[in-house]
This record gives sequence, C-alpha cells and structure tokens, in this order.
Amino acid sequence: MTLIKSISGIRGTIGGKVGDNLTPLDVVKFSAAYGQWIKTQRNKDNYKVVVGRDARISGKMVQSLVMQTLSGMGIHVVDLELSTTPTVEVAVKMEHADGGIILTASHNPEQWNALKLLNKDGEFLNAEEGEQILKFVELEDFEFSEVDDLGKITHHNAYIDLHIEEILNLDLVEVDRIKDANIKVVVDAVNSTGGISIPPLLEMLGVEVVKLYCEPNGDFPHNPEPLAKHLTELSEKVKDQHADFGIAVDPDVDRLAFVDENGEMFGEEYTLVSIADYVLSRKKGSTVSNLSSSRALRDITEKYGCEYFASAVGEVNVVAKMKKVDAVIGGEGNGGVIYPELHYGRDSLVGVALFLSLLTERKMKVSELRQTYTSYFMAKEKIELTPGLNVDSLLNKIQEKYQDEDISSIDGVKIDFETNWVHLRKSNTEPIIRIYTEAKSQKEADELAQRFIAELEEQSK
Repeated sequence: MTLIKSISGIRGTIGGKVGDNLTPLDVVKFSAAYGQWIKTQRNKDNYKVVVGRDARISGKMVQSLVMQTLSGMGIHVVDLELSTTPTVEVAVKMEHADGGIILTASHNPEQWNALKLLNKDGEFLNAEEGEQILKFVELEDFEFSEVDDLGKITHHNAYIDLHIEEILNLDLVEVDRIKDANIKVVVDAVNSTGGISIPPLLEMLGVEVVKLYCEPNGDFPHNPEPLAKHLTELSEKVKDQHADFGIAVDPDVDRLAFVDENGEMFGEEYTLVSIADYVLSRKKGSTVSNLSSSRALRDITEKYGCEYFASAVGEVNVVAKMKKVDAVIGGEGNGGVIYPELHYGRDSLVGVALFLSLLTERKMKVSELRQTYTSYFMAKEKIELTPGLNVDSLLNKIQEKYQDEDISSIDGVKIDFETNWVHLRKSNTEPIIRIYTEAKSQKEADELAQRFIAELEEQSK
C-alpha cells in the first residue's frame, strides 16, 4: 500500500494508516493545502474551483471530502460529479474558475485514487506551484472560514455536453463528412467516464456505436491501461461486429488507443502521429512530444516542412514547450493528444473527432492508414537503483562516453543515433532508472535496451 506526494498531486491506495496510504485525513490535508495555494494566487472576495471524478469506486467518498474541505475554506465549488480529465480542464476555463481538481488515478488499478490539480487556465500545475502546495501540506498551516463565509457547492452535469459541443465547432472537425461515412465503432471505456463521453460524441457525429464496458460503475473488467495485452476483448468485438475500428480510453479519458478493423493495435504512439498528420495537412506549424515518444512524429512533421521539438517527460513540460514554440499539435506517445485550438491538455474526445476527420478525408481503412507511417518499435526497461548510488554522476558518465552523438540532457539523457535512440531517466516515483529505446525492429530495440542496461551496470561499479 502506498502514498505518493509529488508536485503533480497526491496519489495512493485507499485505506490503511495516515501518511502511508490515501486516507480521508490525507485527502483533507492536501485539499486544504490546495485551497490555501489558490488564495495566494489572487486577492479577491470569491474563489471558485471545479471538481470532477472518474468512476472508480472510491471516487464519491474522496470527492465529498475534497469539496467539503474547500467549502470549509470559503471556496465555492462547481461539482461536475462523474466527468473526464479534459472535461474538467475545459470547465475551469468556461467557469472562469481559480482552479480545478480531478479525482482519478488515471490508468492505475481500482484500489488507487489521486488528486490531480489544475490552475486557473485548466492546466496542470508547474513544479514551482506543486512545491508550494507540498510546503503547505508539511506545515499544516491552514486557515478555515467562519460559518457565514463557507463556500457553496453547486452541481453542474452538462459539461460533457458542452465539451462535445466545443469539439464539434472546431474548424478541423468535419462533422458532415463523418456523418456521411456510415462508420461503425466499438468503444471500450473500462467502465469509467469514457462510457458517458465517447459514445455521445460519436453519436453526435453520426457514428454507430457498439459499447463494451461503458457502464460508469468503477468495476474495471481488465487492467485499465489501454495496452494491447489488456484489449483482447475489444479486438475480438471489432472483428465480430465487422466494425471499422475500436476505441479504448483509460478511466479519466486522457489516453486514447485504436484497434484496426482486423482487431490489430494501431499503436498508442501512432495516435498522436496520425492526428498530427491530419492537423499539419490543414495547418502548418511546429509539433511537440516528450523525449520518450516515437520519432515518427518528427518524421511526419518534417514531411510537411515544419519543425519538431522534444520536451521533458510530463504533460506540464509538453504544454510549456508547445506554448513556447506555438505548436499546432502535440502530446505524449502514450496516446495523449493535446490540441491547443481547444485547450492545453491531453484529450481523447478531440483526438477521436480529429482521427475520424482524417479517416474520412483519406477514405482508407484504419489498417491502410497505419501502413502510411514508418514503423518504429520500442523497448521499455528499468533497472533497480542500489541505495546511495549517485544517479546524476552515472548518467553524466554515459553522456561523456557518447558526447559525439546527438544528445539531449533536459530530462535524464537521450542519445539520438542515426536509426535508433535510447532515453535514460530517473523515475520520479520509484528507485529505478527507466530505459526507453526505439528502432526499426523489435529485436534491435530490445538489443539496444539490453546494451544500455549492461553499460549502466558497468558504469555503476
């Protein structure tokens, strides 16, 4: 059982001892720290925070604690109840709120939950802001409101519809063309809030929807991370139903994966690649993904004569880089699509709408579309750190050894070789070094990862 406090929020397993797990006391302390931070951002009479949750079993209990704590601090709460991470982000902007909290442990199993924290722009907090909140938690220096100044809680359950409406109004979403295409799709929403957001979006686009685990009861029927090994039922259902493709999302709907008409994975890395292909075909501009994402995005960006940029790992870093270079599309290779025309956050709903726009424009099957992109293969490994090991020194030795190669050190060490790459970085949450590689074959990617595991072990002696 675990409790992890970090600059991006707090996450842990439900139950157990205070400080070791995500207990009610830990939820209250972290919510109060966030409320205290909100009040340091702007000096005003009324503060407002949007709160929503995915469908996991502990969500209702955790959300109640969060909202009542904020109310106790004199902060008004807009309660979205069951919602998605991108919907809460959109709602913060629409409500002109001071911030937002999403209660979700993303792709973690059902015993986990977490508080993801947003600023007034509906974006994740940066490192400095996260540190301030951790300091408030540590000091427990909270100031609560008197009885006449308690915050009010108002319920608003129309934001998924408003979010969908915003997507349908985007210039690049070809609503009429999609409606004319007679598309049939299977949706696996892992019994969370994808089930109340993705099918309504598809229905508004005239798509026939076959629902698989779309009941938002928090009873995850399989591991909720949208990876091939967890999506065998979706693959079978797509084939049985003779559907055009399948859609899988994680519990809070910010990661998006597709299965082609043959039940084969399109590839999570290629979610962003294909959507960038479509956006760049209509609107030139730079693109951004993190250092651990596929080189395929750089390939497609350069095909359109545009510039690709890499950021440190983490959505907040991708967003910062996108703003800096005025990117037209960006995201992360885990199926996270960020389309700034709508908002700066990973959003599976807008990803689905843009993918359908691409598919109907190209008049291709999903498997045929996948063949138009260079195939890259990844290996993801890790090595345990021995206590007292100086990781920075170890990575510096690797960097020195490969100083003649194309190297980035903004987040660990990434070495770009001519036909492949390796990214070595220390985990923020576990005592490990992550080793990501990519190459033109799985064998080559695996061999590159093993080579660098051996080099790290050698250099650490």
